[in-house]
Amino acid sequence: MSDHSATLEKVEFAKPGLTDDGADEFELARMGYKQELNSRRTGCLKNFGVSFSIISVITGIPSLFLYGLNTGGPAVMVWGWVIVACATMLVGLAMAEICSAHPTSGGPYFWAAMLSDPGNAPLASWITGWFNLLGQVAVTTGISFGCANFLSTLCTFDTSFTPTSRTTMGVYAAILVSQGLINTFGVYLLKHLNNISVWWHAVGTTSLVIAILARAPSHQSAEFVFRTFIDNTGISSSEGWGARASHAYVCVIGILMAQYTLTGFDASAHMTEETHNAAMAGSIGIIMAIGVSAVLGWFLVLGLLFSIQNLDNTIASPTGQPVAQIFLDTVGNHGAIVLMVIVIGAMYFCGTFSITSNSRMMFAFARDGGIPGHTFFRKVDSKRATPVRTVWLACALSFLLGLPSLGSTVAFSAATSIATIGLYISYGKWFLLRNDPIPIALRVFYRKRFMRGPFHLGAFSIPIAVAAVTWIAFIAIVFLLPQVNPVNSQTLNYAAVAVGIVIVYSVGFWILSARKWFVGPVRQTSVE
Repeated sequence: MSDHSATLEKVEFAKPGLTDDGADEFELARMGYKQELNSRRTGCLKNFGVSFSIISVITGIPSLFLYGLNTGGPAVMVWGWVIVACATMLVGLAMAEICSAHPTSGGPYFWAAMLSDPGNAPLASWITGWFNLLGQVAVTTGISFGCANFLSTLCTFDTSFTPTSRTTMGVYAAILVSQGLINTFGVYLLKHLNNISVWWHAVGTTSLVIAILARAPSHQSAEFVFRTFIDNTGISSSEGWGARASHAYVCVIGILMAQYTLTGFDASAHMTEETHNAAMAGSIGIIMAIGVSAVLGWFLVLGLLFSIQNLDNTIASPTGQPVAQIFLDTVGNHGAIVLMVIVIGAMYFCGTFSITSNSRMMFAFARDGGIPGHTFFRKVDSKRATPVRTVWLACALSFLLGLPSLGSTVAFSAATSIATIGLYISYGKWFLLRNDPIPIALRVFYRKRFMRGPFHLGAFSIPIAVAAVTWIAFIAIVFLLPQVNPVNSQTLNYAAVAVGIVIVYSVGFWILSARKWFVGPVRQTSVE
């Protein structure tokens, strides 16, 4: 860690083991930071709750259910979920080990600096930070824009209202503003909302599945749910990618629904500076969030697929949302309103905590001089002990990323691709640094340099990290590929454009300027 502060504050802390809060602050000071955010009010369960709420299977699955039905169909949705869940758990385990060793709000970009060669630490931190920031913003876009879509759909029930891209954009803006206000003025309310959100997701998802299965006039066969492949990736009378390329192509791009949903668990790392016993709680939060979400999500996917009454009508639903059509077909109009409220509520909670996580990451990156205007954005509101300025930066950037939906038919799935690619590249970069893939000797050397935290994987550390990196490299390529045929200005997967912009900006700005002044994580304090 570098020190280019005007003054380096010397601080004394209780030795670890005397008091838990003292141990947490001692560990933070060891990494060079002062305790500025809300002091250690978050426990292990609440830390898990933030990641669980951001993963939010009841947000990701309904938002991309139409995409899943058209891109591989039930078989890819069901088995793709299982494959993605297992791969994501490997990523989570590797992340949890690093989080335990370096529990700070900076998360992946801080870890990249700590785990790389000292001479390359600033560049590693810089690139990782920008990909993480891109992913964080895109996740909020996907979540809150999905909430706006579903709220617009709900407004069509028993009314003559017809949503347009502009009205949906207005709803999206209102949602972001309200979530920003909660994160600004309701910071002490967040811990209570966290508890509500965990129960809302768990009980709401379970109740929803039971309701549609119990009230469905008929159920699809196991053959349909587990073995039916669908390729509706061709539009305007064009052939699908299955015919133009191969069914395997459709299968691999079809796992986006599962992988996008199981994203955002790095929130547990970004919340560690506000978490009690952070070196363990953050790691446990990551693993629990993935595990519980994987099981609950598969339960939801199966429940929705078994409850489809007419596949063609569901896909071509006048509501624009297959999940809404399933609700209408199974529990009727009034019941569908109740279920839609459950889904929209979960999406709203999810978006609110996504902004919480985003603001902490942006605050940490600004604290180390990583973003333009960092002297402005690194300020913490003294009254509320929260980074208010980065809260609104997160809201503004998420709104801007949603604007292409005004002129693109695939903008939402593109935003979800950006979120998935951005976050997982930032996750994977420090796996590569931890396990340098060039010579085995260097990998072993890094392994010995790594000072493990209380949570560690022992002999499984290297194999799990290598498997995680392989998976991340795979999805980083897959989700840049075209999703609809033919490819034109309306159907372009602009994830490639957004990722390209971040690469050009981060690398180009590094070469032209940042390499001269960005030194990576900046030490604010030293421990005596």
